[in-house]
Amino acid sequence: MSLYNVFDVSGSAMSAQNLRLNVTASNLANANTVSSSAGETYRARHPVFATQLQEAMDGRPSRPGRESMMRQDGNVGVRVVGVVEDQKPLVVEYAPNHPMADADGYIYKPNVNVMEEMANMMSASRSYQTNVQIADATKQLLSRTLRMGQNA
Repeated sequence: MSLYNVFDVSGSAMSAQNLRLNVTASNLANANTVSSSAGETYRARHPVFATQLQEAMDGRPSRPGRESMMRQDGNVGVRVVGVVEDQKPLVVEYAPNHPMADADGYIYKPNVNVMEEMANMMSASRSYQTNVQIADATKQLLSRTLRMGQNA
């Protein structure tokens, strides 16, 4: 892998962590919402990532129809597979006087764990920062390599 490919790898990782931060922000923003039915209630979402390493090592995509994502130079990185809803049960609370209560007096709250989301946010932020540092170090290495011939 050349030094130029490091920019693609760290760039794909930064893009993935940016998505992770956005999904976490959405989860935190909706953590205290209330609805009158389980179907309308916000459910926590989580991004799913996959590595492109195996695809690059095999020289082919892991799934048919992924040819556009493959790089001919064997580049690896992070691919966002999708965003899935958390299947943990919703929080059901008996509150007959609440304006959003259903006919039985229950309100439904999201299955968002605020502490878990804060940990995800810190982890995504640090991963993003690490990839910025990797890209910066690579830029410095390339710059020094180009300057090597100037002093001769």
